[in-house]
Amino acid sequence: MLLGFPDPVAELSFGGRLDLGAGVLPGGVPGGAVGCGALYFRRRAPVAVAVVTLAVCVVYYPLSVYDGPLMVTFALALYTAAAEGRFTAAVALGVVTLIAVGFGEARQHDGNRQIDDMSLFMLAGWLVSLVAVGRAQWTRSAYLGEVEQRALAAEREQEARAEQSATEERLRIARELHDVLGHSISLINVQSGAVLHKLSKKPEPAEALSAAEEALEAVKATSKDALRELRSTLGALRKPDETAPTSPTSGLGRLDELVARARSTGIEVRLRTEGERRPLPPPVDLAAYRIVQESLTNVTRHARATGAVVTVDYADERAVRVRVDDDGEGSPEGSPAGSGIRGMAERARAFGGELTAQNTAEGFGVSARLPTEGTA
Repeated sequence: MLLGFPDPVAELSFGGRLDLGAGVLPGGVPGGAVGCGALYFRRRAPVAVAVVTLAVCVVYYPLSVYDGPLMVTFALALYTAAAEGRFTAAVALGVVTLIAVGFGEARQHDGNRQIDDMSLFMLAGWLVSLVAVGRAQWTRSAYLGEVEQRALAAEREQEARAEQSATEERLRIARELHDVLGHSISLINVQSGAVLHKLSKKPEPAEALSAAEEALEAVKATSKDALRELRSTLGALRKPDETAPTSPTSGLGRLDELVARARSTGIEVRLRTEGERRPLPPPVDLAAYRIVQESLTNVTRHARATGAVVTVDYADERAVRVRVDDDGEGSPEGSPAGSGIRGMAERARAFGGELTAQNTAEGFGVSARLPTEGTA
């Protein structure tokens, strides 16, 4: 007799008494069916199901001779409410249940009490345990959900980084191809134009033949170097089982060849080194080479210069500086930077360096500082 009601011998309104020898009133079976059936919806509406099962128990136990297991439905519903995160509602239902039982027992005479003080205390512990275990289950589920979300976030971040790395690699290869092909084709164009200009003046056959041979040799050397650098650049795209390219990688150690090709266009190019030469990290070495290459390409194509000076400065132990100065016309005031200068600036910024390109008193100058510390 959980809620302190008298034994199920009902006082009817017409004054008679009904002996329930069967043990359960006719409404007890449907009430039990309602309580058990409500558990089907405990995940969708945990608080509502807990209220329904509690109401069924309130009706069932006072009218039943036997204390059946229907209380288990409320226990399961109360646990589910706490496990689904309805902690406040679960606590409130547990407190209401305990108060109702205590109030019902308080109304009974001492000889008619169905639950003694110890049983009431055990009921309180039982309700607290249900809510506590449900709360622990909710906390565990929330933790596992958070771990899963973090794993998904880490996976998405890894995919984003991989995509970003692939994009950066494609941009790097595109920039390399631009520098290699742009420089070489520009030199070939200038060399061919120079010899055609000489031939247009109708020189002596021997002089014309010598000029043509010189131009063809320069074109041959330039195209050969272009193919070599193209193979080296595209080597990053080769399959794992393919043989790596054996040609040397471009770097400041090949500036002599670069300057020689620039001289073949008719521009007097001088190479100057300051400080003690030292090995550089390969990425920085290649970036410095490409900046000089692009600068010389601009000199041969746009500057209308007669001379240029390439300076490599190793004096700073933490960085390398390269500078290309020409005696050409310079850049028109207010004109935006071209794609070549923007590409060189991007290369410098990629290593935490800086690049300036501006008119000088003699012509135009490009200067770049590339840090060497912390670069693999």
